[in-house]
Amino acid sequence: MGEVGMADRGLAAAGKEEEGIAAGAESDEESSPIEEVRLTVPSTDDPSQPVWTFRMWSIGLLSCALMSFLNQFFIYRTEPLIVTQITVQVASLPLGHFMARVLPRTTRRAPAVLGGGEWSLNPGPFNMKEHVLISIFANAGFAFGGGNAYAVGIIDIIRAFYHRHISFLTAWLLVITTQVLGYGWAGLMRKYVVEPAHMWWPSTLVQVSLFRALHEKDEAGKGSGQISRSKFFLVALACSFAWYAVPGYLFPALTSISWVCWVFSKSVTAQQLGSGMKGLGLGAFTLDWSTVSSFLFSPLISPFFATVNIFFGYVFFVYLIMPVAYWGFNLYNAKTFPIFSSHLFMSNGTKYDIPSIVNSQFELDKDAYNQHGKVNLSIFFALTYGFSFATIAATITHVGLFYGKEIYRRFKASQKEKPDIHTRLMEKYDDIPAWWFYSLMALSVTVSLLLCTVLKREVQLPWWGLIFACGMAFIFTLPISIITATTNQTPGLNVITEYAMGLIMPGYPIANVCFKVYGYMSMSQAVAFLSDFKLGHYMKIPPKSMFLVQFVGTIVAGTVNLGTAWWLLGSIKDICSDSLPPDSPWTCPGDRVFFDASVIWGLVGPRRIFGSDGNYGALNWFFLIGAAGPVIVYALHRMFPNQRWIPLINLPVLLGATASMPPATAVNYNSWLLIGTIFNFFVFRYRKKWWTRYNYILSAALDAGVAFMGVVLYFSLTMENKTIDWWGTAGEHCPLASCPTAKGVDLGSDSICPVF
Repeated sequence: MGEVGMADRGLAAAGKEEEGIAAGAESDEESSPIEEVRLTVPSTDDPSQPVWTFRMWSIGLLSCALMSFLNQFFIYRTEPLIVTQITVQVASLPLGHFMARVLPRTTRRAPAVLGGGEWSLNPGPFNMKEHVLISIFANAGFAFGGGNAYAVGIIDIIRAFYHRHISFLTAWLLVITTQVLGYGWAGLMRKYVVEPAHMWWPSTLVQVSLFRALHEKDEAGKGSGQISRSKFFLVALACSFAWYAVPGYLFPALTSISWVCWVFSKSVTAQQLGSGMKGLGLGAFTLDWSTVSSFLFSPLISPFFATVNIFFGYVFFVYLIMPVAYWGFNLYNAKTFPIFSSHLFMSNGTKYDIPSIVNSQFELDKDAYNQHGKVNLSIFFALTYGFSFATIAATITHVGLFYGKEIYRRFKASQKEKPDIHTRLMEKYDDIPAWWFYSLMALSVTVSLLLCTVLKREVQLPWWGLIFACGMAFIFTLPISIITATTNQTPGLNVITEYAMGLIMPGYPIANVCFKVYGYMSMSQAVAFLSDFKLGHYMKIPPKSMFLVQFVGTIVAGTVNLGTAWWLLGSIKDICSDSLPPDSPWTCPGDRVFFDASVIWGLVGPRRIFGSDGNYGALNWFFLIGAAGPVIVYALHRMFPNQRWIPLINLPVLLGATASMPPATAVNYNSWLLIGTIFNFFVFRYRKKWWTRYNYILSAALDAGVAFMGVVLYFSLTMENKTIDWWGTAGEHCPLASCPTAKGVDLGSDSICPVF
């Protein structure tokens, strides 16, 4: 869940507002055919700028390892802060300038084996190309939809949820091959979706805009009251660092201030409405930045049009559909279960004992399953799956109707067009030999086949399943890359892969998630790598440097991700377990949903849940509803072409607005929408100079401050078992929000829930 792509077509607007580069000075031959690119990307290059520097390697390796560690570390926490590429962009800049000032400028001759020539630890001022490579280095391990290698989730559910064994070698091979496989697809498709000017990748323009803003002369006007970006970053980072000690340790209740629960402390319905973490979050808010940015990334870097679309989709689903389904129709016996939960339940309202239906061969025990009965979902979880079905279908239909001609025209033009100025400038550099990519593909597929044959007992995926997954990735990478490169929408097909493998091979949970990672997620990684390639293309980075930095960064990031996961899984007692104390942050919300998906699609299988043998077969109609929605919108647009608001109805965004729920909760959305509106509407409109100068800097500083304080708190206090116990550390104080309200449901003497 939470992986369906959204249209961010307006991201480039930030670049337009911020840069305003005059395009008139360029002749037609010297300009890009895409206006947004002309307005944002410089059409000049300085090939003499050094990129293969000690500064780039040292800061890049440090950033990659640190970002991978922090993102993996926080992924297990209730509010899993994700450190993004923008944070690395901002934080690495002063470090680069510092190294340029203090490193010796002595010139030496390189060994003959390295090509000879002169080199220096400090070849001159820290330049933009070094900065771009550092950012790409750090971003090599940033998975689609999250901040860590996606395959680590498989290791998490095997060890923490299924309580089974997987060796470190198998885990490492699984992580690395899935990451590198995606890079191989990217290499094969680079000629089609990176070099052509019409494949313009709108989201990369924000990165270009930010790099240029950071490397322009940062002169605060005398008497203006402004401070430099570097000073602002340090001040904001210090404040964020200091404040996070309060919600992160001293007063965790500030993570979700659900005041409705405090007012109505004995009302189940009021707490279901008011709980920010277990209910609909009516009035809930937070004073914790990690809660604001944990699942939806920083609201400061989301364009306001996307925030508005998510607002309407969120309100429609949470405050209209949910109350009607739960209190109005009691849909799927909704009142027998919590209103908001990612757990799986038995028909009597108790939690489903998943380990009891798994046999010694790590397969479904059909007799035990028949004895326990069908799997039941909370109404929120069930409808979220329905809306994800609709979003997938709507994305395909919407892109086909609204952008199909544009995509086809641009792809045809890209095959016939003359190279634009950026492609011609890149011709100065040696291209990556094709055999590098072919060798990488052959090696990763070979190792993956060995993993699925020699070590099949641990991964369950048969060799034909791997070939099927690779074929699916190969087929979909090019069209989805073209869609992303031209519209900035990325269709989310993850549920389709799970559904297909669940129908073909039910009863094998790990085989299902491995298939998804090798198929869909390797394709998603390819799209992310291609986006980085386009950024390097715009910034005139030598292609071979890009290749090596991405490849090394991928290996380092995957290894650090796995090492961090292995350490935490072995050192934190009951991590991800329901038996954790209420103030424990190690609840693994993302892994909980990943585990439930492995049960639904792999262990039990879609036939027993969404088919004739399950309770939720009617949800398959959402595919048809989603596919038909954009057709209706498009028809209205053609009938009333003067009504400009009609094409602004983006059903994939509206239907997919709550795709991150669960594991995201209402308080995450409430706070994200509020902060996003304040900064990207009010501040952007009425204090545009401040927004242009400091907005991205503030986002990076808040992320970095929380990340560093979170690590400090863990090593200094959590590992030493130093805790405090008072009202402010006992959760959000909405204990009744998870109670069922159906008549006669009794969860036992240990439950605080009343029996109606």
